Amino acid sequence: MTTSDDNLTKAGGQPLPIEVTTLMRYLPHRYPFLMVDRIVSMDGTAYVVGIKNVTFNEPHFMGHFPGQPVMPGVLIIEGMAQTAGAACVASGEAGGEAKIVYFMTIDKCKFRKPVIPGDRVEYHMRRINRRRNMWWFKAEAKVDGQLVAEAELGAMIVTE
Repeated sequence: MTTSDDNLTKAGGQPLPIEVTTLMRYLPHRYPFLMVDRIVSMDGTAYVVGIKNVTFNEPHFMGHFPGQPVMPGVLIIEGMAQTAGAACVASGEAGGEAKIVYFMTIDKCKFRKPVIPGDRVEYHMRRINRRRNMWWFKAEAKVDGQLVAEAELGAMIVTE
């Protein structure tokens, strides 16, 4: 493996994948609101890929929409933000143990295709800017390599 490949297999010294039990140390979210199951690729906060396995037994499918279940777009965006937040904490770039990750902005958001039970959503996050404790990411959600949603997201990490 090359050095750049090593960056994609380690997150702040933590071997990848980062499983859900570790993600719960980095994020305050719990079921049913934890929208990322695993981080499978990471280069600090420059690039990260998170996974969400969509299952029919998730509570939002009872009402969105009965008979034709579709994952709410806001939950796809939330999964993107959680993936980015977990990467900021896991990489050590947040400068200490994070107390909380605040979602700040959503820009240029587009939904391309419905996400349904049985889909495996990949959240592809690429850092586009950082100032002190604030990060901005270009986010893409993909199912089977096909773009289903995209946005630019901003977050603030509070460590004090």
